[in-house]
Amino acid sequence: MNKIVWMLFFGCITWGMVGCSTEKEIRTELNSGWQFRQRDSGTWLPATVPGTVHTDLLANGKIEDPFYRMNELQLQWIDKKDWEYRAEFTVSEEMGKKVNQRITFTGLDTYADVYLNGEKLGSTDNMFRTWRFDVEGKLKVGRNELHIVFDSPTLKGREEMERYGLRLPADNDQSVRGEMGNDRVSVYTRKAPYHYGWDWGPRLVTFGIWRPVILEAWNDVKVEDVFIRQPSVTKEKAQLVAEVCVNSDKQQSVTIAIMNEGKILLQEQKELRKGENKISIPYVIQNPRLWWSNGLGEQNLYDFTILVTSEEGVMSEKKVTTGLRSLRLVREKDQWGESFGFELNGVPVFAKGANAIPNDVFLPRVTRDLYEKMVLDAANTNMNMIRVWGGGIYEDDAFFEFCDKYGIMVWQDFMFACAMYPGNQEFLDNVRQEAIDNVTRIRNHPSIALWCGNNENALAWRHGAPGGWGWKNAFTKEEQDTVFKAYYTVFHEILPKVVKDYTDGDDYWPSSPMAGPKPDQHGLDGTTSGDQHYWGVWHGFRPLESFDEVTTRFCSEYGFQSFPEMGTIETYALPEDYDIESEVMKSHQRSYIGNGRILDYMKMYYRVPEEFEQFIYMTHVLQGLSTKMGIEAHRRNMPYCMGSLIWQINDCWPVASWSTTDYYHKWKAAHYMMRDCFKEVIVAPKWEGDSLAIYAVSDRLEAIHGTLSIEVLDFHGNLIFLTERGVNIPTNTSTVLWKLNRELLLAGGSENGMMLVVRLQDGQVLDEKNVYFEYHKDLDLPIPHFSIQAGEEDGEKFIWVSSDKLACNVMFYIPGESIFFSDNYIDVIPGRSYKIKVDTDLSPTQIQERIKIRYVH
Repeated sequence: MNKIVWMLFFGCITWGMVGCSTEKEIRTELNSGWQFRQRDSGTWLPATVPGTVHTDLLANGKIEDPFYRMNELQLQWIDKKDWEYRAEFTVSEEMGKKVNQRITFTGLDTYADVYLNGEKLGSTDNMFRTWRFDVEGKLKVGRNELHIVFDSPTLKGREEMERYGLRLPADNDQSVRGEMGNDRVSVYTRKAPYHYGWDWGPRLVTFGIWRPVILEAWNDVKVEDVFIRQPSVTKEKAQLVAEVCVNSDKQQSVTIAIMNEGKILLQEQKELRKGENKISIPYVIQNPRLWWSNGLGEQNLYDFTILVTSEEGVMSEKKVTTGLRSLRLVREKDQWGESFGFELNGVPVFAKGANAIPNDVFLPRVTRDLYEKMVLDAANTNMNMIRVWGGGIYEDDAFFEFCDKYGIMVWQDFMFACAMYPGNQEFLDNVRQEAIDNVTRIRNHPSIALWCGNNENALAWRHGAPGGWGWKNAFTKEEQDTVFKAYYTVFHEILPKVVKDYTDGDDYWPSSPMAGPKPDQHGLDGTTSGDQHYWGVWHGFRPLESFDEVTTRFCSEYGFQSFPEMGTIETYALPEDYDIESEVMKSHQRSYIGNGRILDYMKMYYRVPEEFEQFIYMTHVLQGLSTKMGIEAHRRNMPYCMGSLIWQINDCWPVASWSTTDYYHKWKAAHYMMRDCFKEVIVAPKWEGDSLAIYAVSDRLEAIHGTLSIEVLDFHGNLIFLTERGVNIPTNTSTVLWKLNRELLLAGGSENGMMLVVRLQDGQVLDEKNVYFEYHKDLDLPIPHFSIQAGEEDGEKFIWVSSDKLACNVMFYIPGESIFFSDNYIDVIPGRSYKIKVDTDLSPTQIQERIKIRYVH
């Protein structure tokens, strides 16, 4: 290595890369000075980029809040118009002298013509793609103007539908609400499907510059992309390959080095040809620090820097962060059928998690902090997986960075959901490039566990099978062949080939749910193989106990609805709307069976309150019960079942939905319940006829030797019966610890006035569950009197809570305040004191004066 380059490396090592960036690359984000207007009409108004048409209209006072009451219905005109954006920016002399100049649009939604200084650069037709335009010779030193004209996505979609000549099914497209009649045009446009409406979301078909616009200029060499392949990773050795894509202005000799923590891991001389160069550099890391999912170990990450140098110094560099791990989907024949579960670094992992939709209808409003809050909401409830559902978007880089940081594995759908799609070559080519753009963007993240082709498309198409939606029946035989050929081409040819070609052997699953990839398995739920969406509870109106009766190898969707809490309802409704049958409340409930289904289930398990706010609270309690019963059923069936992903973790607007946190990321009862039921070790008691079977489930990789105790109490806190025994809990599985007779436990007492406390300890309490002999609607619940004291310890605020009688699912809240309680919706047992941390700016005195409670009557 020559002396100049060695000194450069030495300086980089000494100063941790500070001051080592090259002046040969200039990069700036064009995010200021934007204006917009309806095309060819009206005054230019200030715009925010990244942004959307709707949020720009709102910011300029041209429309009312789309989420408030029923304003959504008055805004359907927006997506029928064309809109245009423009901005002026200045190019320096230094940038103007660069040989290579490029503008990159990381997100244009969706149909757009792009102009620079009056010259058309090109057109776009896919919200999910990255669009790059070479502007060398088109940029001017000094003032330049960028002008983007957006076509109406709905009218353009109608044109595409008519051009394709076949109306394809898309049940969640709320076309009538969107003033499009029966023209469900969403499937003809590569745009976020949920913008056209869903059974938890509004129809607000927005568009605009939704991700950053980047202006770049450079000379000589640019490192475009780095992919760290991981052919073999063990705790002893990680065999890696850096695949580096380098653009060069000319044929030249360079040195390419790989650095980590200020050290050169490897350097090689390479001969670059003019244009794009793809270079593979194998290297080894001994005794690597492995990346583990939440609960299994540390989330170790490596920062690798790729440097391209010559005798003149650093020509280009690029940093990539990844984690070293072996992560695969295991599908193997067993005594029950075929397994479906994930293995991380050789360890079988029960997937505990939830499905995620986009955090907002208006995507640029989702900040980096909001992404972190969402992922922390998962990690803090002991989750280890999020499924990015196929009706939304390929999430921002920040989402994956936080999943890497907090140990959340990602099941990544491609953006196709609950629909069938065109098969013309133009559409297929667009999909292929969309997949390449997004796979290459996020493939370095160690959190990526699985790529999945679509959500429920195969299930919906199939007919004559349990759960099939029967779309196939609406078409002639010739049309069926056309539609299914397009389906097969996208999900069994194009997408798996992109995953194969552009990842490091990542696993691909064609559709969720499905029993398997063979043609006779398409659209069949995974009861003995594959994955399952279990909607017998909710859509099928089966009792919550059916979670235990239905077998599943991996439950990738299930859930139950509730309303948001009153503080959230107050953001979109007035007091006169406080009736679940009011037009406003029904508008913020998009499941056509929603309110009635909640009411019917509530009658099954609880007494239905007449007062509105108490009813809202009881929907939280009911959702929490369903969540508990679903998770415990899945975990009890481990290792037959190896995954439980609840629908869903978040909302895109304030609404009644299946989400366990609302639009403002406030935890509902179900989210607290998930935290308790997804713990590393749980007890999961279950009535089996006249016996109480007490299961223990452990994710630990070592056995547990502990004590199991059962207390029977009356509702005044009197101990009626106590028994305990030593227990052994095997590693990473479910086991039955004890079965006890119902009559023995009752000890002659009343079923509607008694409860059990099941506690597992190994020197400390590992888990504790309360069990009732009857449904809550049949319990003789007393009227409790509470003592609540607020105070402070070591700078943190707490409440201490006790009661003279049993109080079930006690909810703590302070009207008008967004406050987090470390425990909530808890059973308060007489004779105990509960210490609960309170995250708030209020003083203990203010907490004491203003705190309110609700409980089950």
